[in-house]
This record gives sequence, C-alpha cells and structure tokens, in this order.
Amino acid sequence: MPQNPAAASEIPPSEWPGERLGLPESGTGSVGRVGRRILALCIDWAIANLIPLIWASYATNVHSWSTLALFAIMQVAFIPTIGGSIGHRITGMRVIALEGGWVGLRRPLVRTLLLVIVIPALVWDSDQRGFHDKVAGTVLVRS
Repeated sequence: MPQNPAAASEIPPSEWPGERLGLPESGTGSVGRVGRRILALCIDWAIANLIPLIWASYATNVHSWSTLALFAIMQVAFIPTIGGSIGHRITGMRVIALEGGWVGLRRPLVRTLLLVIVIPALVWDSDQRGFHDKVAGTVLVRS
C-alpha cells in the first residue's frame, strides 16, 4: 500500500543535527560538525601522505595508491581500537555505533570502503551523517 505523501511532509525538521538520533545539541556526544570533520580528514590524509613520502626517499618504486591504502588501513585499524582515526581523536571526536556498544570491525570496514570512493561522504542527511556513516550504522560525535 503506498504511503501518504502528505504524512511524510508533516514531519517537522530537526532543531539540530542529531536530534532524531537522540543526541544532544552541543557538547560531549553531539554530532561532530563540518569544520572538525574536514580538519580530521586533512590530518589523516597528511599522515597517510607523509609515510609514503618518507618511504619514497629510500625506495624508488612507491606506488601512488599507497597513500589511499594507508589512509584506509588507518581508518579500519583505529576506529575499533581507539574510537576513531588519529585525526578524529586530535579534533575531539569519535565514531560510535548507533545501537550502542563496541563499533566492531564490520562497521569500520563498510564505512572506510564507502569513504575511499568519496561520493558517499559528500551525501549528507539532516543529522550531518554521510552516507558512509548511515550504511555502516555509525555516527561521528564529539568526545
């Protein structure tokens, strides 16, 4: 049976990002905002670039995909162990599972695979969650 389009339009907009998820408007546990996310991404990308750059001074055949691979490895390794990437932690954020508990290994894998193809990270909802977070069942919050 088709849904009533009028009923869907009657849902009031969120007052703040994360309200529909039961997260506070600000402070600890609130959704990590765009500025922090971009800064964290820049930090992670710089680290992922630095290591192959140093390695290239010793080896002449460093593949261009090594930066992306290292970025992905850092995401998958650090999200379940320290709660987020190095950039997330430096900027005061962490990745949590929406249903609570440990984020596990599956969520970081799914999230990272989608993140490295970039497009899902550019598609956001009103809670400022990228498609990669929605599919993985995670949210990036302030710690």
